[in-house]
Amino acid sequence: MFIGFGFGTILVIVVLLVMTSFRVLREYQRAVVFMLGRFWKVKGPGFFLLIPIAQQMVRIDLRTVVMDVPPQDVITRDNVSVKVNAVVYFRILDPAKAVIQVENYYQATSQLAQTTLRAVLGKHELDDLLAAREKLNSDIQQVLDSQTAAWGIKVSTVEMKDVDLNETMIRAIARQAEAERERRAKIIHAEGELQASEKLLQAAQMLSKQPQAMQLRYLQTLANIAGDKTSTIVFPLPIDLLTALIPAVRGEAPRE
Repeated sequence: MFIGFGFGTILVIVVLLVMTSFRVLREYQRAVVFMLGRFWKVKGPGFFLLIPIAQQMVRIDLRTVVMDVPPQDVITRDNVSVKVNAVVYFRILDPAKAVIQVENYYQATSQLAQTTLRAVLGKHELDDLLAAREKLNSDIQQVLDSQTAAWGIKVSTVEMKDVDLNETMIRAIARQAEAERERRAKIIHAEGELQASEKLLQAAQMLSKQPQAMQLRYLQTLANIAGDKTSTIVFPLPIDLLTALIPAVRGEAPRE
């Protein structure tokens, strides 16, 4: 009776061990298998057997991970304090390295992203943070990717989300923008005056070469202002025209 009970117990244990040795991984999963504590191989996806007790596995997800980087206090190169947060997209390319080379790859990548964000942005001025985000995102991504490569991790994209400024700095930027708009308006006005003066000079030079054109211009100006009955018009006449009219007024014969 005792022998039968012992055999049944052993059989149940064997069956449980065999059942627990079956493993099925999905397409995006891999298993890092250790044999008696030493790395053996990476298995998956699909069905495989795991030797009970002798082998252990660590399941790894190969899908892209979206990680939020919490707001970081950054001092820019022009000594402006801002808070910047970001989002990092990465995935595991080498499951064995992700398990063996680093204790917790997600936490390690998160901490590295925070320090890299502060280090890279601290080398640039505030205007770069506001106007050159694509370049800064690329710089942060390259630095992160170069350091996580040893962990078998590929950082594909880094995107800065928000750049928060204090109220004093926001007012200062608004005043700077207003001053810049006034400067551009004055430059445009001055350029318009310069172009107008150049055109007037060209017109004067052209009219001076043709006296008849000057007379036509006088008549056109008189026609334009004649509609205002309340205006007193002083219109210049050529002296040679007056010289021809003086004998007729005096009743003298015109001079040959």
